[in-house]
Formats: sequence, C-alpha cells, structure tokens
Amino acid sequence: MTNLSRFSRRRLLRLAAGAATLPALPRLARAQKTYPTRSVLLLVGYAAGGPTDICARLMAQWLSQRLGQQFVVENRSGAGSNIATEAVVRADPDGYTLLLVTQSNAINATLYRHLNFDFMRDIAPIAGLMQAPSLLEVNPSLPVKSVAEFIAYAKANPGKIDLGTAGNGRPPHMFAELFMAMTGVNLNVVGYRGGGPALVDLLSGQIQVMFEGITSSIGYVKAGKLRALAVTSAKRNSALPDLPAIAEFVPGYDATGWFGLGAPKGTPQPIIERLSKEVAAALADPGMKARFTELGAEPMPMGPAEFGKLVADDTKKWAKVIHTANIKMD
Repeated sequence: MTNLSRFSRRRLLRLAAGAATLPALPRLARAQKTYPTRSVLLLVGYAAGGPTDICARLMAQWLSQRLGQQFVVENRSGAGSNIATEAVVRADPDGYTLLLVTQSNAINATLYRHLNFDFMRDIAPIAGLMQAPSLLEVNPSLPVKSVAEFIAYAKANPGKIDLGTAGNGRPPHMFAELFMAMTGVNLNVVGYRGGGPALVDLLSGQIQVMFEGITSSIGYVKAGKLRALAVTSAKRNSALPDLPAIAEFVPGYDATGWFGLGAPKGTPQPIIERLSKEVAAALADPGMKARFTELGAEPMPMGPAEFGKLVADDTKKWAKVIHTANIKMD
C-alpha cells in the first residue's frame, strides 16, 4: 500500500468517525432548546406541608405554567434531606430531575461523615428561591420580653431552660447552637422528630423556647400564643417589622434559612440557564412576591454562580459551629 493510500484511508476513517457524531449534536441542541418535552420531577427532602414543601409547590406551579410541562413535586423525607439529595445525584443529568436545595444540604456536608455523595461536587446550582428567618420565641409563661432579658435569665438559670429543636443537626438546632456560642448561655437541648411536635410542646409549656421558622410560627405569635423575642436574620423582617433582629443585641449573629434549586452535575448548561431565567422571572412577579410575604419570606434572586457561592459559604460557616459544639449524629 502506498503512503498516499494509507493517508487517504486514515483520513477517511477520521471523517467517518466524525460524521457518526454529527446526528447526535443537532438532537442534543434541539432537546435543550425545546426543554422540557415531558414532565419534570422536583424532589423535596421533607414532608408535605412545611415551608420547604410550600416553596417547592409555588415554584413548580409557576414553572409548569411557563414551560408547558408539569413540574411534579415529590416528597422523599428522611435523613435530613439526604435521601432526596442522593436520588437527584444518581439521576440522569438531563434536567428532568431537580432538587429543592435547603440549608440542610450545607449543614449535612459536615454533620454526616459517611455520605454517598459530595454535595458541592455532585449538585449543580441553578438559582436561589427564597430566604426566611426563624424566630427566637418563648412560651408566654417565661418571664422575659426581650433578647437581653432572655440572655440574663438564661445565665441566671444555666441548663434549666428547655430548648426544643426539630432534630439533632437540623437548622433550628444549629441556629440555637450559634446563639449559645455567641452569648455564652447554656440551654437544655431537647430534640424532636420534626418541628411540629416541638412546637406543640412549646405552646403547651412543656418546653420554654425554640428557634423555629417564621412560616410555622407567625400565626401563633400574632394570636398571642407565643412570644417572639427576635428574628434570626441580620435585619428585621417585613412580616414583623416591629420585631428586632438578634443581631441588634448580639452583633454579628445571622442565621437566615434559605431555599434554592439544584440539578445533577453535568446537566446541560442551556437547561440550567433556562431554568434560572424562569426562576428570576418568578421572583420578580408581584403575585409570587405577595405569596412569599404571606409566608414571612423574601425572594432570593440568585443565578447559578451566586447561589453556588452561598452554599459554599454556608457549608464553611456551619462546619465551624458543628465542630465547636461537637455535634454528632446519633
């Protein structure tokens, strides 16, 4: 065989190999351009009815109407949202399985030592959705009416005030641990299987204090059944504008809950960008803003890069609290 023949044969094989990939490229481009062409699954790591679930359903309804396909919310609760997260990590990165990302994902990266995934590595951030503080709230029988009075009372009664949490390592627990670390108070932490049972015991006086989400508590506060001392965010919340922030008494304290949207790593960038764009439109919509306000929440418009940075920063923040308080899973 001549050199020319060998050259022609090699060139022909390269051209043939390249041509074999060409049909796939237009198909991929069309799929991304027309996304979605079927229903999309949005996994939530908590039970129905809570703020995470409500946020997911509001966004799913918006996306369904805007994109012409059903965005179906599925609750897979358990292990602090790790079950739902792992299901999304293992899903095909095609944009048809999404995750309602929460602060728990940032906390769990340190809290759980043997996860089958690395959240920052395996989940692609899409967009921020909303943020909502918790309330430092007490049963009205506790003789305190401000954060300063609560700190003084707690220091005078170390370990005698029962603090209810939604479970070991959950955001309300972490918010309380941050508060204790920054103020030097010692509260008796009582873990429950979820915020609901703890809230029931707070209302009845079985426990005296909680750091609980504003969406779950605002009705009881307005009805006078619970006494809110402050919000956990760095600034006051528009839903309770007369209520101070803990930071007004404890400079630097900030423990705001947040929610966002994520997808399996490797999801095509055009799909992520389209979802991010639609989320941004939702958060700018007056009707959606009004719904968030009803929940005591605020829109958190963030694109993929900014939302990814928030997750990374919060992962570092709560890792320090976990190590300082020596929090371990049972």
